[in-house]
Amino acid sequence: MKTKTKNRVGLVVPHIFIHRDILPGVIFSPGQLALDLARELQAQGTEVTLFAPGPTSANVPTVTADLSYFETELAGRGDTYLQLLKKHPFTFITLARQVQAELIAKAYAMANNDELDIVHIYTNEEDLALPFAKLCKKPVVFTHHDPFNFLVKYKNIFPKYKDLNWISMSLSQRKGMPPDTNWAGNVYHGIPYALFAPNYQPRGDYVAYLGRIIEPKGVHIAIAAVKQYNLTARQPLRLRIAGKHYAGHAKDSYWQEQIEPLIDGKEIEYVGFIGSLEEKQEFLGGAKALLVPSLFDEPFGMVSIEAMACSTPIVGLDSGALPEVIGSGAGIIAPKAIKKDSSLDTLKTTASFARAIKDALSIDRHECRQVFETQFTLERMATAHAAIYERLTQLQDQS
Repeated sequence: MKTKTKNRVGLVVPHIFIHRDILPGVIFSPGQLALDLARELQAQGTEVTLFAPGPTSANVPTVTADLSYFETELAGRGDTYLQLLKKHPFTFITLARQVQAELIAKAYAMANNDELDIVHIYTNEEDLALPFAKLCKKPVVFTHHDPFNFLVKYKNIFPKYKDLNWISMSLSQRKGMPPDTNWAGNVYHGIPYALFAPNYQPRGDYVAYLGRIIEPKGVHIAIAAVKQYNLTARQPLRLRIAGKHYAGHAKDSYWQEQIEPLIDGKEIEYVGFIGSLEEKQEFLGGAKALLVPSLFDEPFGMVSIEAMACSTPIVGLDSGALPEVIGSGAGIIAPKAIKKDSSLDTLKTTASFARAIKDALSIDRHECRQVFETQFTLERMATAHAAIYERLTQLQDQS
């Protein structure tokens, strides 16, 4: 058995969105998480090789795919990556998955050639990697960034491979997998300690929503709850909504029918898409609270820890991992009300959320920052991953 001083990890992030020419223009938190994880693992002494479709902003050794054929297709059409995605999504996805398959094959080949000690498939293309994992001579571990039963293409295949090595991002996320799934560990997401600064005395008179503006995210609940809160409040609050809406995309009428008519620029304000860290710092740090009214089972909820880092309390519904993440002292969880037919009781849920907003305003903002510092930093996230890698490689060496 050979002796090694550190593990050689192949961090496989085959999603085309991680390309440095695409990532700044899309909402894709797994991409930024992967880049941060690669950098921090390397800083802590792990030997990291990042597998990505194209160049990234991570200053770590990177194996990229051959994008020349993809780019030739784009040039012939006169499109950028994102223009092709918008105009011809099926064509884009077909070409992207060819790139993803190439990267996964390269990672497994390097592991079989003893150039890697472990392969970590880190983003949502692992359905391509699953069938071939047992052909890899080194341990392979998987992280999935959605609820496991969120899409048909995932929920139909993941249970077939429950015996492989899986890392969950919350204990709640595990509920979508069989009870006897082989969990290698649970690692909460983290962000760099100094990425955001706490604001213990915000001057804003608003609560914030930040995220995609789609019905499962419950933005309509946030609007109704703020309006209800203001009916009896001594100091009414504004709701400032930031994020991307999807008017005109795939017949999505949520923005036009349920949200836009309620935007009055006073009580309810839409501030658009926030792209820079500076804007996010000002927006989250200046808010009295962040509202996370998700109606679906959130597997984690990145915006919650960003708010904590800014020392801003969170109000969330009891959906998925939100009680797990928020309920540690950084916010208030409002219970959803469910009717006898199992549908959401919107009126009672709105009332519950409005009461939670009131309670959240009294939370000590120092406590919010403390929860972030002890539980949700990038440093802790990388250390936890490194421990899992070490355990899996040791088991491999002993077998």
